Amino acid sequence: MKPIPVAFHIGPVEVHTYGIGLAIAFWFGYVYFCRRLRSRGFSSDWVAGMFIWVIVAAVVGARAMHVLSNLSFYEANPGDVFAVWHGGLSSFGGILLAVPTGIWQTRRRCPDLAILEALDLVAPVLMAAWALVRLLGPQLMVAGGGHPTHQWFGMYYAGQAGRRLPVPIFQAIEDSAIYCVLIATERRLGHWPDGSVRSGFPAGTVLGVGMALWGVERFFDEHLWLGEDGHLGSVLVQAAGIGLVVAGAALLMATRRRWTAWLASGAPGGRAEGHGGLEPALGDRSGGEVTSP
Repeated sequence: MKPIPVAFHIGPVEVHTYGIGLAIAFWFGYVYFCRRLRSRGFSSDWVAGMFIWVIVAAVVGARAMHVLSNLSFYEANPGDVFAVWHGGLSSFGGILLAVPTGIWQTRRRCPDLAILEALDLVAPVLMAAWALVRLLGPQLMVAGGGHPTHQWFGMYYAGQAGRRLPVPIFQAIEDSAIYCVLIATERRLGHWPDGSVRSGFPAGTVLGVGMALWGVERFFDEHLWLGEDGHLGSVLVQAAGIGLVVAGAALLMATRRRWTAWLASGAPGGRAEGHGGLEPALGDRSGGEVTSP
């Protein structure tokens, strides 16, 4: 069984499947985020400009973190620093630069959208896009596999000898599962126990759950299937995974306190005045309406 081709030619032009996969995943994330914004009553006209900034920041941050984590190799091979078509993009490096860039652009272009609400909206988008990009990115690049294996599900990857654990496929499944959890959480938050629509509640729960679960995933993926003992990049990824879990847990605890205060104050914005029912939430911009994503 041969490795999946990582490049093909259109005339004299060499096209890398890795790059095509990234482009498809970015396009999917853009379209899905716009759809979720419109479902909450927000305009999506500003997203294209913001998205360009985020893409550039994500690629630059991801590559910079990868190079720093493998500095000895790139000191000996400086010509490969910008060779992203050979793989080598750090997930956490991309997030480290892309998230603040996205927050900055969102505040500038859509001031009516609260940041925590925006992050709750984008968390499921990131998980769905991440699941897609694992299949269309590392699965189709040089050295995209994990540790060597003799199991029946092992696959061959360009640039790696023998069968390898198909970690990109494992991660796509994991990310899809996290996405389903986030959507289920979002829908549960959007309804009172009697099934009526709930709106106006504090944002942050969906983001906190996503941070904690993805941090757990990245820690164990690196620890079990990808990491090399004593390798700086592996240590940094595992540390970042733990940090993400801690940050997610802290956000969930803070959000829980805000929920308690919100309920104690009578759930303002969540119930219609003058009767015991719930106010219609379509078009609500208070940070809580949940509709089908």
